[in-house]
Amino acid sequence: MHRPKRLTITAAVAAAAALVLTGCSGGGASDDASTGTSKGGTLDILTAQTALHWDPATSQSLGITSMGLVARRLTTWDVQPGKTAKVVPDLATTTGESSDGGKTWTYTLKDGLKFQDGTPITTKDIKWGIERSFAPNLTGGLSYHKSLLVGGSDYQGPFEGKTLDSIETPDDKTIVFKLDAPYGDWPWLASMPAFAPVPEGEGTDTGAYDAKPVSSGPYQIESNTQGSQVTLVRNKEWSAKTDSIRTAGPSKIVFKESQDASTTTQSLIADNGDAKNSFGAQFLGAAELNQVRANPAAQDRLATSKAGPITYMAINTQRGKLADLEVRQALQYAVDRKSFRIAAGGALAGEYASTLVTPGIAGRKDYDLYKTGATGDVDKAKQLLQEAGATDLRLTLVTQNDPTYLAQAQALQAGLERAGITVTLKPLDYDSFTQATTNGTDFDLSLSSWQPDFPSANANIQPLYDSSQIGGGGYNVSKYSNPEVDALIAKATGTVDQSEAQQLWAQADRRTMEDAPVVPLIYAKQSFLAGSNVENFRIADFPAYPNYLKVSLAQ
Repeated sequence: MHRPKRLTITAAVAAAAALVLTGCSGGGASDDASTGTSKGGTLDILTAQTALHWDPATSQSLGITSMGLVARRLTTWDVQPGKTAKVVPDLATTTGESSDGGKTWTYTLKDGLKFQDGTPITTKDIKWGIERSFAPNLTGGLSYHKSLLVGGSDYQGPFEGKTLDSIETPDDKTIVFKLDAPYGDWPWLASMPAFAPVPEGEGTDTGAYDAKPVSSGPYQIESNTQGSQVTLVRNKEWSAKTDSIRTAGPSKIVFKESQDASTTTQSLIADNGDAKNSFGAQFLGAAELNQVRANPAAQDRLATSKAGPITYMAINTQRGKLADLEVRQALQYAVDRKSFRIAAGGALAGEYASTLVTPGIAGRKDYDLYKTGATGDVDKAKQLLQEAGATDLRLTLVTQNDPTYLAQAQALQAGLERAGITVTLKPLDYDSFTQATTNGTDFDLSLSSWQPDFPSANANIQPLYDSSQIGGGGYNVSKYSNPEVDALIAKATGTVDQSEAQQLWAQADRRTMEDAPVVPLIYAKQSFLAGSNVENFRIADFPAYPNYLKVSLAQ
């Protein structure tokens, strides 16, 4: 997640702007006719985060955002507006050759790959980088691969001299992965941060490496002052001949940390000085969007995603009356999605949701098992509660203690109370909220959001609804367990043919919603603001973020 990636991790769900764009691009001549990318200038990226993680072992950065500027992986993402996201080779020559029914995946490195010091990148560096991600003191990164590699569940990393034998490097160009079971989405996993090369033997001082890793991408870290700024400059050893995804437009990129969201928005609206060459890394909340709506010139510099990340109300299926399917079905009808969307920022905050697989994901099937108007069906909800003997339902809804989340939670509270359901709100700070929902069970409902880590239905379904993800920091916050769904997930996960896998994921989606473990609310749209000199500031159909790897500055 784990982002959004998962929205519960990074920020409140944002409203979309009055002017909907798939992206925006400033003017300016280009000196690279083949890519339409101007070269030069200093790009400022303004973020509210107080520290950015640059260690591939601990990063949750999406493939097209910050880490992608510094660290290449075996594969990466080709994302463009109006097109389905594709996995494509990055350091490797292919997206992976599978054998043994999908239990073995083999990659060959491209020629001419180098670290920032000119040292050739070998498969031993990739193996070392992945092994580091298993170290107990390197936590928080995307960890799908850890449970899939043979021996991964017991491996504790390479710092004590032990290797993971299921990662083989027969020569400097070839790397082979041995999995416990077939996994059709392994090419997507090979695009995760942990699959970036780390020079073999380096990164034992984990704090230092997190601040200043060895670069394999078009930029390297020149300086890093935590809480203040991180400055990236060109990596002269990077070659565009081996990289078809990154355009490396700006000469320098500066991440300015600890930025106040409102101040950042006001600065970008004013569009003076350095703000012309800047964009905001956080998507805009309702308050910030209202500021942009008041300025037509600023609206022209706004990039808004299509509907994508899902916002939903999770139902603790193992708690009290909520274990009864009829009660959970009653909640589907009792919710007032219209009021919820208004609280999220208005009609353009997103589209009403009914499925678990989100828009922009290949193979998604649209359906609605609980058809009702946007305001719900209170009479139907009351009928179901009556039949279930739950006419005096009292529930606790946990949410993040943030103005946007609180407004949305209050809309849910009011909607449910129309059906005679008493709802008590329990606002928590982010860390407490995450702990309460992923490890705890002392709640009835949770206002949650999810941005898949990679564009496959797998990343929508398995982390949220597989029973193995209950507790222990897993994101099955509904505590949902159904052996039939688990079996569908396992079968889909192990299917290498993607068209077949997509059909299985669609079945898992629908079968899960038959049990009503969550109430889908909206597929959120996310808006980002840039200065007038920022070019190629676009948001593809997935993910709902600007593609940092393509952004440039007018010259």
